[in-house]
Amino acid sequence: MRDNESGNRLGSYLRARRELVSPAQAGLPPGGNRRVPGLRREEVALLAGISPDYYLRLERGRDKNPSPQVLESLARVLQLDDVERAYLLGLAAAHPRAPRRKRPEHVPARVHELLAHLQIPAFVEGRAFDVLASNAMAVALSPRLRPGQNRLRSLLLDPEEQAFHQDWTKATAEIVAALRTTIGDDTDNPRFVELVGELALSSERFRVLWARHDVRTIDGGTTTVHHPVVGELRLHRDKLPIADVILVVYYPDKDSDSDEKLQLLAALSPAEPPGHVGTTGTAQGRPTGGPHPKPR
Repeated sequence: MRDNESGNRLGSYLRARRELVSPAQAGLPPGGNRRVPGLRREEVALLAGISPDYYLRLERGRDKNPSPQVLESLARVLQLDDVERAYLLGLAAAHPRAPRRKRPEHVPARVHELLAHLQIPAFVEGRAFDVLASNAMAVALSPRLRPGQNRLRSLLLDPEEQAFHQDWTKATAEIVAALRTTIGDDTDNPRFVELVGELALSSERFRVLWARHDVRTIDGGTTTVHHPVVGELRLHRDKLPIADVILVVYYPDKDSDSDEKLQLLAALSPAEPPGHVGTTGTAQGRPTGGPHPKPR
């Protein structure tokens, strides 16, 4: 986030998205000797009904106030979905602002109580996908779900987490796109700057995905994972906002093979592993340990 994205996020997004649309997808002949991936600037301008000079000014950040009509035309040409379209409109609406004072992410006491009572894998994550608290079943499902871990870092850099996911390619694409959506215009957040910088240096996969400027939300869905003890599990995932954090739960279809395996995992796992439910705060968004409340 230290490159020209910070000062020209609209232009960076337009450039990244046009490079992902082929001439064939846009209804244009492929032509020869194309030196750029995707569409040329003048082709985007033609299809959107604006002048090439004006589109060039948009990409280079010389005009930061395009009309909604122009943005809608560009969204159509770039074949953006609803989430991507909303993101584009938000980029144009964003204005410089004074740095905001960041509040530490806090897990309410009642959520710790809830985690202790849930019999399915459940954990709490912050905006940067830091694990702030988790229950015994979450840690039994994956040790990377202990408080203090970062889900994005684990997914991209930990070989065990990579092997854990049946479709690692899809999982990484989803979570990196979700991070960009979460960041929004909060580009000066120290936690986001730190995390993006670390992953840009250490993960080629992250660099490729970040350059695409994909955006999406991850609310629910179904995933398949490979547990080293009980084998393949097909689990549903739901994300529930509570205060300024997110409660994430994983659960199988009732009476399914995965349900039986999850019950076996519960029987094989300690009832209360160390640190399974952490009272955590943040230092610039990073989870910090604290005393663990005892379930009542």
